[in-house]
Amino acid sequence: MKEKTYRINEIFYSLQGEGRWAGRAAVFIRFSGCNLKCPFCDTDFKEYTEMTLAEILAAIAEWRSCAFVVLTGGEPTLQIDKDFVKVLHDEGYYVAIETNGTREVLPEIDWITVSPKDWYIDKSVLRVEKADEVKVVMDNQIPEAVFDAFYDIVSAEAYYVQPCDTGFLKPNSDIIERCVDYVKRNPHWRLSLQQQKILKVR
Repeated sequence: MKEKTYRINEIFYSLQGEGRWAGRAAVFIRFSGCNLKCPFCDTDFKEYTEMTLAEILAAIAEWRSCAFVVLTGGEPTLQIDKDFVKVLHDEGYYVAIETNGTREVLPEIDWITVSPKDWYIDKSVLRVEKADEVKVVMDNQIPEAVFDAFYDIVSAEAYYVQPCDTGFLKPNSDIIERCVDYVKRNPHWRLSLQQQKILKVR
């Protein structure tokens, strides 16, 4: 029987730049493929490597001093399974995931970040009702009611609003101003910045 493989876009070691764990060193396993098509997605899924669990473990062993692993994408719930998480746990890793929330998340995951980026979809498609944190990307078009809806739908310890990076100075400045204003008026939300982009770290 052929050993199962996972479509991996990239594996790298850096700092977590967003949300609760911002500033913490982390090993990122980025999966290829997503069930949404967000216009601001910054990941190219055209190229990927088919990797077995053993090959993934060998790849992240280079940074074994860091026991914090982040499963991201794309949408990692399209591929990961209980065996994947168990192997990481057996090796002593703390496993975090960033998901768009449209698919069930394995209960074995240690930290769940729900980041419902495709805001215009029907909120009824969200399948995750409880998470550790919710992080929603804001631009100049998303109605504030969207954020209120996610606050009501997903129960979490913390809620973050994150400015969308358009790649242009003026729109970015306007979006940041809008985010700050929103958090000041809605203090149950917090501001999350993409520190990795600000600091230009990889």
